[in-house]
Amino acid sequence: MRKKIKKYIDEADEHVVKMVYSMLEADRDHDWWDGLPKKVRDDIDKTLMELDNGKGIPHEEVVKKYKKWFAK
Repeated sequence: MRKKIKKYIDEADEHVVKMVYSMLEADRDHDWWDGLPKKVRDDIDKTLMELDNGKGIPHEEVVKKYKKWFAK
């Protein structure tokens, strides 16, 4: 995929190169966390705090319990 993108950019005119550059820069300056609704951020923070306090179920246990859901 990288080779295709590089080839496309190498063959693109200056206008297209500037547009791609602008998209990459805009994404770099954006923090996805800030784009989440406050309720979602609060819920994530609460969940992380609960996990830090030993609450929750380890991933391995969940996978073992629901293995049939993950089977192809």
